Amino acid sequence: MSRIESLADYLRAEGRRKLDRVEVRDGGRNARSALALLDAAAYTRSLGDDDPLVAVLAEAGCFGPHGLDGFRPDRRIAGLIRSWESGEPGQLLAAIRFVLQGSLT
Repeated sequence: MSRIESLADYLRAEGRRKLDRVEVRDGGRNARSALALLDAAAYTRSLGDDDPLVAVLAEAGCFGPHGLDGFRPDRRIAGLIRSWESGEPGQLLAAIRFVLQGSLT
C-alpha cells in the first residue's frame, strides 16, 4: 500500500467512525465531520506519492521510523483530524502540513 493510500484509508476510517457516533444534540456535527473526512479521503487518493505533503508526513515520522509503515499520526495530527468538521479537503491537508512543518523547524 502506498503512503497516499495509507493516509486516505486513515481519513476514511475516521470518517466512518464519525458516522457511527451517536450524540444527543450534536447539531449534525458528526455528520458534517464524517462527510468532510470522507471527502478528504477521496481527494487524497487522487494525489501522487510525490506530493509534497507525503514528504512532510514521512519526515515527521507519520509512516514509522523508516517511512515504510502505514499512516500513524501523532496526537496533534490525530486530534486535528478527529476535530475536523468542515472545509475543503485541501484545507485539511494544508492544516496537517502547517502543524507538522511548524514542529520540524
